Amino acid sequence: MKAREYCCCAIPIVNAGIYIALTEQFVTAFIVGILSVATPSIVGAATPSYSKWILAAICFIVAAIQILGFIGVAREKPTLYRRYVTLHMLATLAAFAVAAAWAIISATRHTTAKTKCLTDFFQTSSEGDTLCEIFPWVDIGIMGGLWVVLAILHIYLYIILSSYGSSQRRDHEKYDQLNNDSIPMNKRNDPWDSRPSADSVLSPRDGHNYNHLRQESGTSVSDMLAQPQVQPKDSLSNTDYAYQQSSYPPPSRKLSRGGASMYNPHARDDTLTPQYDAYYGSRVPQGYPGGA
Repeated sequence: MKAREYCCCAIPIVNAGIYIALTEQFVTAFIVGILSVATPSIVGAATPSYSKWILAAICFIVAAIQILGFIGVAREKPTLYRRYVTLHMLATLAAFAVAAAWAIISATRHTTAKTKCLTDFFQTSSEGDTLCEIFPWVDIGIMGGLWVVLAILHIYLYIILSSYGSSQRRDHEKYDQLNNDSIPMNKRNDPWDSRPSADSVLSPRDGHNYNHLRQESGTSVSDMLAQPQVQPKDSLSNTDYAYQQSSYPPPSRKLSRGGASMYNPHARDDTLTPQYDAYYGSRVPQGYPGGA
């Protein structure tokens, strides 16, 4: 069933809403069971004397089942809560079925209810015939209306209970997946896995018979390592870019001579760098060793 977020339009179902639903059903079942046996019979009821005990027993069972619901919610037990919803549905259906049966029996035995009304309340009054004709039907109408209201309410509460159970099981399944060994590991996700693949380069619907599949190789690792190493010998992979060099390390650069020789500047070619004195005379510029 679809997960819901609110109960009674405004109450969050987690966790205030679900506790309110469980409490309402417990209180309603307990009160109906008490009223069935602790109150005098009504005028419109024309049922056997044991009928009230049957309805009371079923209502007390419904109230006791709600305890399982409280435990399932408080201790986060999806299995127990799911069993509670099933038992609650069966017991509630039984209670409503018995109540509907007693109301229908009372409606069909209107004459018996009228006779009992006259015997109990109007033994010597001439107005009893009229009153006992009306009141049994009024009682039947009240019982039927109350049955419909409670049925609609508990159908809605059953939807809330089932919705909470669905969301509870879904959340626990997601939580259990964190420690589950069935999640895909590297071996299953490896692109070099040797298991056959269902992927194909060309679709069979295009009339092609070629499929690009990964097949298991028959060559062992030791055989592959024993094969000679092969390197490409073409001009692109082995080019020297016109730099001919016969030995390593390469010959060292020649140093410059002159006033700045202590800085060891490298020459850019095989010829010596012109001395400083050849261009600027014997005067050493400021900032150099020996300069002003």
